[in-house]
Amino acid sequence: MEQNSYFFAVDLGATSGRTIIGSINNGKMELEEVTRFPNNLIEQGGHFYWDIYALYFEMIRGLKEVAKRGLNITSIGIDTWGVDFVFIGSDGAILRNPRAYRDPITFDAMDDYLRHVVSRREVYDITGIQLMNFNSLFQLYAMRREQNSALDAAKKILFVPDALSWMLTGNEVCEYTIASTSQMLDPRTGQLDERLLQTVGLSRSKFGRMVQPGTVIGVLTDEVQRMTGLGPVPVIAVAGHDTGSAVAAVPASDKQFAYLSSGTWSLMGIESEEAIINHLSYERNFTNEGGVEGTTRFLKNICGMWLYERCRLEWPEEVRKLSHPELQGQAMTVEPFRSIINPDDAMFAAPSSMIGAIQQYCRQTNQPVPETPAEICRCIFDSLALRYRQVFQWIKEFTASPSPSKGGDVELHDAISDSSSGFIGNQTPPPSEGLGEALVLHIIGGGSLNKYLNQFTANATGATVLAGPQECTALGNIMMQAKAAGMMTDIWQMRSIIANSVELVKYEPQDKEAWDKAYEKYLSIVG
Repeated sequence: MEQNSYFFAVDLGATSGRTIIGSINNGKMELEEVTRFPNNLIEQGGHFYWDIYALYFEMIRGLKEVAKRGLNITSIGIDTWGVDFVFIGSDGAILRNPRAYRDPITFDAMDDYLRHVVSRREVYDITGIQLMNFNSLFQLYAMRREQNSALDAAKKILFVPDALSWMLTGNEVCEYTIASTSQMLDPRTGQLDERLLQTVGLSRSKFGRMVQPGTVIGVLTDEVQRMTGLGPVPVIAVAGHDTGSAVAAVPASDKQFAYLSSGTWSLMGIESEEAIINHLSYERNFTNEGGVEGTTRFLKNICGMWLYERCRLEWPEEVRKLSHPELQGQAMTVEPFRSIINPDDAMFAAPSSMIGAIQQYCRQTNQPVPETPAEICRCIFDSLALRYRQVFQWIKEFTASPSPSKGGDVELHDAISDSSSGFIGNQTPPPSEGLGEALVLHIIGGGSLNKYLNQFTANATGATVLAGPQECTALGNIMMQAKAAGMMTDIWQMRSIIANSVELVKYEPQDKEAWDKAYEKYLSIVG
């Protein structure tokens, strides 16, 4: 029988999932993938659904495998994508498979809600969350508008990681980080906002008790124990939002850091003691999501390698056969900064041809049009790094700004401020010392392997870049379980062990004059 203690992580993304075991030995974390499986989007009747039972089956399959191997499982934790939820009936059964955030019902729901129910600024002032059409608030509004029978019959509404934990334990909770993605949580109170819930015909009682990462939800039910061959293993509420788990795994040594979670989408931000909700954060479309140990992930969503991935699908087969390093290496041989785009321009959100959209943008801005895969790739990498610089500078401005309670620009509507005692005084930016010029930028996730873009990011921002780890979400999930088991005192001990367990690659800024000149060109183009 294996004597080491293992933690079992379920890490679910919007296209695939996996189960992972992790153990801590001699001050280092070791990971091993147990199972990997697709997460299929189901289209039926004009709607898109997730197969919650298939995900449950895969969790059970992974647990059976570790039991078969005789591994001593200390606990289980689940993280997933944000915003989506499951309806539970009064008989304790799932009413139907949950709608997926890509469901077309959400396309006009946000604009309709903001036009006729609560204004755009008021919703942001309450939640501090970037307004996106698929956020839970707007999904629920769309379902109420269509008289959705599952919503009408729901006794409880559980976000996806909480629903899967309920299927394992029978206990209903509302984990803080996943709830913060819903556009229904007030970060000042740490609770779902009753006023917003009422606008979609719901009350707070429809959701489970609010819990923080590291809370024990319960133990495996007798049924799950019988199916898997395991005993009463505890299930822990980790940072249920996968980005929350990823940021918890940033191997920083102190608070003077920013992070860039790099993949299909890029998320750049900082950890803050309090939410930052003011006129500037609203205008620049920053979001405040829940983090571990009461922190806020103040960040901005940036279109990341989505641009490159979509172009790669369109290139001829002989180009697609090239490895990423081969193709990206070719891009380094062409003229830099020849063509620059704004990666977050609306025309790149879902074009029929990404190559065509990039070329059209360059024509419209009177720039040379990139034609070859190498030219297009270079255009994307240059532009992403320059966009990172812009957002990075904004972040440093936020940390250097005075507190809204001391004269910051905060504009609240009377309907909100009247019903939110102490609202302005409770808005506090990050620590007063600010981030300073010595700020380190940690790049985590799959994009941390992209050495060219990592170097460009260091060049553009002027910051020291530390790349890694790639497996940040699983590491954060498992570390929160270790903390719940009493093996960690706080997030900084967690991060120290992670830093000791992975090899980080350092990138120092280069070619400052060239990148400064390129940034001036970028600003003249994007406006």
